[in-house]
Amino acid sequence: MARRTKAEAAATREALIDAAEEMFMAHGVARTTLEQIARHAGMTRGAVYWHFKNKADLFRAMLERVRMPFDELVQEIDDPALTESPLNAIRLACLKGLARLEQPRYTRVHSILLYRCEFFSDIDPITMQEEIACDIHEALLRYFALAADQQELSVAPEVAADLMNTCLSGLFHDWLRKPDAYSILSRGETLISHLIGLMTHR
Repeated sequence: MARRTKAEAAATREALIDAAEEMFMAHGVARTTLEQIARHAGMTRGAVYWHFKNKADLFRAMLERVRMPFDELVQEIDDPALTESPLNAIRLACLKGLARLEQPRYTRVHSILLYRCEFFSDIDPITMQEEIACDIHEALLRYFALAADQQELSVAPEVAADLMNTCLSGLFHDWLRKPDAYSILSRGETLISHLIGLMTHR
């Protein structure tokens, strides 16, 4: 019984986050109330407060579902031999991340963070965006430093990390404004391959 209750609680929590995603996307974060989220999920506001302290807590839980730690993307690469080269590990992990961004949930949540979330109360979208960007930059710097150690790199690791982070950020922001216009994975594969080629010893 306890196991069933735990599973039901987890399902309720996920349903509330699903409802929050849909309401935030439709109305914006500031204009969406917990009462509206509860009704959209077919639940009471008490159910929301059982799982989340406030709207900010619910918002962070929504973001957590689409986190893509770079090291985890590397670990998901099926063939370990493909990651022996740090530059190839960077390339393949970036492509895995871009492929995931094309999934509706990932597209929707990142669109909410960038375009449907105003600064208010204890929700600071700018800080949240900066945290994501810093995590990516730190991971890229570590892998580019490994590439430099293996004499794969023709520029300083710091420069390489800045270049790749800027490329990914620009591609990401441009694509989110019009995600139906082109495939971020297809365009990203071309840009990333060319950029890594420019930074590689020949």
